[in-house]
Amino acid sequence: MKKNLVILFGALAVFFGAYSALTVYDTYFKYGRMWQTPAVRPHETPLLVMEPGVVPVSGGEAHYRAAEPYALQSPFDSRSPETIEHGKVLYFTYCHQCHGARHDGQGTVGQSFAPLPPDLRSARVQAISDGVMFKEISFGVDRPDGRQPALATTIFPDDRWKIVHYVKSLGVR
Repeated sequence: MKKNLVILFGALAVFFGAYSALTVYDTYFKYGRMWQTPAVRPHETPLLVMEPGVVPVSGGEAHYRAAEPYALQSPFDSRSPETIEHGKVLYFTYCHQCHGARHDGQGTVGQSFAPLPPDLRSARVQAISDGVMFKEISFGVDRPDGRQPALATTIFPDDRWKIVHYVKSLGVR
C-alpha cells in the first residue's frame, strides 16, 4: 500500500512540476506558446466609415422585380449586331442545355422535362414583349404549360437583356 502511495505522490509531483514549468515559460518568456498566436480582439481598431454611394439604394434586381413587365425597357439596341452576337454566346452558355442548339426545346437537359421547354422560334414566344421575356428569364415561370428556372442570381441583368434580344432576333419558324 505504501508503495502505491509513493508512486501516486511521485506522479502528482511530476505533473504539478511540469505544469508549473509550462506556466512560468508561458508567462515570462517572449517565445512562450501563447505569445506565438496573436489574440483576436474585435473592435480594438475603429470601424471603417462607409463612403456615401457605396450601397445602392435604387435600381438593381429589386427594381426589375417590382416593375411591370411591359414597362421594362432594354438598355441596349435590339438590332445591334454586337448585342445579338453577345446574346448568342450567352444563350449557348446558359440556355441551350434546355432549349436546344436549334432553339426547339430539345436540349439534352430539356428532354427530361414535362412539358418540354417551348420552341423559342414559335409565334407564341416571339409575340412575348421584351420586358415579359426578361422577367420570365430573371424570376422564373411555373405554370402548367411550362417552367423556366429563375436565373437572376446566375446571369447579370445586362446579359439577360442580350439573351432576350438574341431570342427575338431568331424570328418565327
